[in-house]
Amino acid sequence: MNMTVTCRKAAADDVDALYELIQGYAEKGIMLPRSREALLRYIDTFVIAEAGGQFVGCGSLFRLGTDLVEIRSLGVTDGHKGMGIGSRVVEFLVDEARKEGIPKVMALTYEDKFFEKNGFTVVNKEIFPEKVWTDCVHCKKQHCCDEIAVLKRLD
Repeated sequence: MNMTVTCRKAAADDVDALYELIQGYAEKGIMLPRSREALLRYIDTFVIAEAGGQFVGCGSLFRLGTDLVEIRSLGVTDGHKGMGIGSRVVEFLVDEARKEGIPKVMALTYEDKFFEKNGFTVVNKEIFPEKVWTDCVHCKKQHCCDEIAVLKRLD
């Protein structure tokens, strides 16, 4: 199926679609849940992917320090996986980091092959103390984390 996917900055009316997608992943234990309030508060960090005017995916770029951002809440709706939408969202977010002059983009993921295909390298997650103290400290998997850290340097 050939479809045109466009990415754009999220707006307040996207909160319900974001919430539903993220909640679906969170229920499977593969993404941290986000409340509607949190989504609205951080809406300016989110990107929406659309195909045929329909919401098909999202991602967020969260600043962890002066030289580091994290791609988080990256997801694609059922029925649209494997079509390159996730890669388009990652590309959009990496371009945002570049525009902001941030040299390092990281993610914690179970899909390391996907990120490697998009130019990231698997790294030791302990090199990201900013991440550990921002989110991991509140995570129930903190001491038995099975996610894989990936990093892309934008030199």
